[in-house]
Amino acid sequence: MRQRQARPRLLQAMLDAFSLPDLRRRILLTLGILVIFRFVAHVPLPGVDLAALEELFARNQLLGMLDLFSGGAMRMMSIAAMGVYPYITASIIMTLMVPVIPRLQALSREGEAGRNKINLITHWLTVPLAGLSGYGQLVLLQREGVIGSTAVLPMATMVISMIAGTIFLVWLGELITQYGIGNGISIIIFGGIVAGFGDMIIRGRVEATGNLWGVAFYVILALATIAFIVIFTEAHRRIPVQYARSVFRGGRMLKQSGSTHIPLRVNTAGMIPLIFAMSLVIFPGIIASYFANPAGADPNLANSIMNLFSPNTALPLGLFYWGLYFLLVIAFAFFYTMVIFQQQDLPGVLQRQGGFIPGIRPGNHTANYLNHTINRITWAGAFFLALVAIMPFISREITGVDLQLSSMGLLIVVGVALDTMKQVEAQLVMRRYEGFIK
Repeated sequence: MRQRQARPRLLQAMLDAFSLPDLRRRILLTLGILVIFRFVAHVPLPGVDLAALEELFARNQLLGMLDLFSGGAMRMMSIAAMGVYPYITASIIMTLMVPVIPRLQALSREGEAGRNKINLITHWLTVPLAGLSGYGQLVLLQREGVIGSTAVLPMATMVISMIAGTIFLVWLGELITQYGIGNGISIIIFGGIVAGFGDMIIRGRVEATGNLWGVAFYVILALATIAFIVIFTEAHRRIPVQYARSVFRGGRMLKQSGSTHIPLRVNTAGMIPLIFAMSLVIFPGIIASYFANPAGADPNLANSIMNLFSPNTALPLGLFYWGLYFLLVIAFAFFYTMVIFQQQDLPGVLQRQGGFIPGIRPGNHTANYLNHTINRITWAGAFFLALVAIMPFISREITGVDLQLSSMGLLIVVGVALDTMKQVEAQLVMRRYEGFIK
């Protein structure tokens, strides 16, 4: 017993987890699938000029930021270059379509069977989205001279390979969800982002040779951002709820009551507003890049638009991109939170289960109270997301260091780490072991 108390709590919890055969099997399965994912990420597509691709990434920092999410798979142009993001896009589209399309609304109310049908539709929608995304990437690379052949058969082969890579990763993620630890799709994204940190650390060492204090302050800002993310990810407002029900016992009808709470999260929308806002703010620049004059030639209107909607544009022009990004994140945070909140239908659930908020009448009064509360706390969550979104710009301007530290990547890494730790904690507590989260 003394030996258990002498060890750090987290270390002891990990030892307890590996001492349980079923939990150890789940953890090892998750790690094994991540290893398979990293092998797949290094299988290159045929017909790609890797030297030209490396040169393209060196002069286009936006591609370098996107490459962080694929764990280097995009830099190698492997079959896993798109990761699981077509599936994430399909999931977001289905989430937005469920309240709009009556047939999908009916499916969402059919319980587990309805959710399985919606999930099947999401998988089918992933295929064309992956095909369009893969074809768009290949056309852009062909324009830059990275891909030589534009014949139909080689192009179709590469697109099909990229679709297969995405579907294979989605399947691996579902294996983790079913047999491993944590949400499988999130774990796959987490593995890709963390794998890209090694290259960022190497670049940081190069930057430190000429700007040591800048890199040191950059690390401090990164750690403060992580702490900031943890606080707001876990922050929530507790709404007290009481339940009253009648129980037939001993030939008499007895009334019983109980109390609990509804945890309304400050950041209900998660990272989705960042994805929406980034997609919208970089779209004009991507379109303009197809019509821009090459480097060294006289700039045209497309060049100006491309610079205006680029995250790497210097001040004061760069304020337009980051200011627009800041405002769009706030707007999408409110939009997506309202969509999720309406789908949950908390007032209706409370009324059906015989629950009520003390001092608030059931029905419309409860709905108005919850809507007012979620609107107020969403302001804090929206400004938190917006500040995290522009943190790379702030850190770059303060320190002079540009390491492409993605705020979206930090949100994903911290969120997935917290969720996985909670699942391991729940498994340990269920087996009467002491956990490591207080």
